[in-house]
Amino acid sequence: MSNRRKIITPEIAARVEELLAKMTLEEKIGQLNQVGPTPVGGVDLTLAEWKRMLDAGKITRAEYDKAVAGIPMDAQEDDVRAGRIGSFLVLKGAEKCNRMQRIAVEESRLGIPLLLGLDVVHGLRTIFPIPLAEACSWNEEVFENSAAIAAKEAVATGLNWTFAPMVDIARDARWGRIAEGAGEDPLLTSRFAAAKVRGFQGPDLSAPDRIAACAKHFAAYGAAIGGRDYNSADISLQTLHEVYLPPFEAASDAGAATFMGAFNDINGVPCTTNPYLYKDILRGAWGFDGMVVSDASAVAEVVAHGTAADRGDAAAQSLAAGMDMDMGCRCYIENLADRLQRGEISLQQIDDAVRHVLGVKFALGLFEHPYVDPTLADRLYLCAEHRAAARDAARRSMVLLKNDGLLPLAPDAKLLVVGGLAAERGEMLGTWAAMGRGEDTACLLDGLDARGVQYEYLPCYTVNHENHTIGEFDPAGLAEAIAKADFVIAALGETRNMSGEASSLCEIGLAGGQDALVAALAAAGKPFAAVLFNGRPLAIPHVDAAANAVLEAWHLGTEAGHAICDVLFGDHNPGGRLTVTFPHHTGECPRYYNHVSTGRPAGEIRHSCKYMDAPITPLYPFGHGLSYTEFAYENLTVREENGMVTAQVTVRNTGARAAEETVQLYVHDRVARRARPVRELKAFAKVWLEPGEEKRVELTFARSALGYYDTAMHFIVEPGDFDIWAGHDSTADLHAVLTVK
Repeated sequence: MSNRRKIITPEIAARVEELLAKMTLEEKIGQLNQVGPTPVGGVDLTLAEWKRMLDAGKITRAEYDKAVAGIPMDAQEDDVRAGRIGSFLVLKGAEKCNRMQRIAVEESRLGIPLLLGLDVVHGLRTIFPIPLAEACSWNEEVFENSAAIAAKEAVATGLNWTFAPMVDIARDARWGRIAEGAGEDPLLTSRFAAAKVRGFQGPDLSAPDRIAACAKHFAAYGAAIGGRDYNSADISLQTLHEVYLPPFEAASDAGAATFMGAFNDINGVPCTTNPYLYKDILRGAWGFDGMVVSDASAVAEVVAHGTAADRGDAAAQSLAAGMDMDMGCRCYIENLADRLQRGEISLQQIDDAVRHVLGVKFALGLFEHPYVDPTLADRLYLCAEHRAAARDAARRSMVLLKNDGLLPLAPDAKLLVVGGLAAERGEMLGTWAAMGRGEDTACLLDGLDARGVQYEYLPCYTVNHENHTIGEFDPAGLAEAIAKADFVIAALGETRNMSGEASSLCEIGLAGGQDALVAALAAAGKPFAAVLFNGRPLAIPHVDAAANAVLEAWHLGTEAGHAICDVLFGDHNPGGRLTVTFPHHTGECPRYYNHVSTGRPAGEIRHSCKYMDAPITPLYPFGHGLSYTEFAYENLTVREENGMVTAQVTVRNTGARAAEETVQLYVHDRVARRARPVRELKAFAKVWLEPGEEKRVELTFARSALGYYDTAMHFIVEPGDFDIWAGHDSTADLHAVLTVK
């Protein structure tokens, strides 16, 4: 069993039992029922999409009629009074949240407060970089601080629960939700997961400025076949345990109060009804004592999976598997009593689920402090402290992918800015931006204006605000503007809705007229820097070939424009490192650094593991990122004693600017019972170096991190030789050998 930080104390457990003994069956099932403003949770849909959902049988005619009429589903006071609702999702605003809590606490028979949840993924009103971007900081303090600020602002709007962090490993850039996680590596994502839980929940979950975290999506959602959202995951148990589960275990160990099940099936079993996940692993092996909630409508969707006969059967299977709360589809409230009477589920199973829900409510202190101060929002939203933290996180999240000396820019240069994304404030927010608003956000042009930089701007392509698509290339005036400029900044990439949930792509190149714009800039021959705004790795070899510099800015949030200019003009030395691999072409997906060794490794010979029409190496490897200085590595030593592996390496700043380096350590097991990854990240460290300064950097990890699951699913650490590399990214060539006895 993991060394988990418990949230249910003996005192809380006793209070739960006392309350449970007073509850009727209807009140118990009500605690397991979460409702939202729409039948699909908190998602805003067009009328056309509502009609498609009606035609597909996803919603009822009554639900469709309410949606078309604009009738909200969150005003369900009678059900709250009767104890038939345990939680709301996507209620926002202190007044509205307090009103619903007051009905639950003061007008229901038992006065049980509500869990009020929202996807506060990377900020509430002060929006931080999307998680994929923030992960590129490789900085656990940044991860934790942004979550703590998000929690404070979430509390101010009446919330007590966030559906974050998403800790799915994502190896396929076609999958839209890659934007919501920390990338492709289990170690880095595990550090991210634990830090986010600490940030949201703090040392005391009941503190007035903290909210319950929710590790999602359990499990292997990021392994969707073909990168198609909601698709099946067909993976071995070894891959599940070695790659996809470690970040969830880290979140559990950090004390995450809740987990969310995944939409997908694993090897044919829907995660929503998978007792192996919830009983054997989560509660059994890891000792989880919190609550599990389904994803939106996932209980009902078990019928579509083809493993349940109807909604009642789906409800019974989900509860029996360990799914405590039904999000949004009312399968539990409508069916559990009947299934109990039929003998398909037991009262013990219902009681256990209710215990988990009540335990989280007690741990949050909701019975003592159910209401929120309505003046908090005015004091906290977008305050100077929060904006400064968002700007710092954004600076640290950017990755300088290429630079032939163009950057940093001279402040007095004659500058031309092209690309419609440069002027789009709302597109800077990225996916799942909660209550973020474009009018509060700085775009690239805002950042230039704030610095007093003189520039000319040409959109060259437009952004359609109705469907968030990118228009065709408009060359009007471009040749003349280029001729007058010293340098060009080209804003390229994706709109915020081109990545995220339900935004998988079969092509991950530049959309609309952006390729034509790049070609025009290349033909003009004027030095230009490409600034990328995107929520996933892009296949852009032509941009790399044409541009003098490429800055990966991602979707950076509220302070995007200011932070980008801090990097472009050298106020901040870029230190971000990629947490995902960039392919040359979409057809290489899935592409990730820690693939297993094959019998015919990729090489120059024809009969090797490669594509004939693509380079062997990626466009930008995992861990890659440049700086305005250079670093040298030497004298790598490694030893193993007392169950720990310790490596030391000398790192020297050989350039003229002070900077922070991310020192990375990779391992390969030379001989094993199962083919092992060619490299695996096992440790990393941040080190600040002045020009010419060198430091001896120590990196440590447990000997058990060298282990793996054998063919019989036994975890083993075998004696033998291990290759160790230390360096700047996953292609590091400074090498040593560790012999494990």
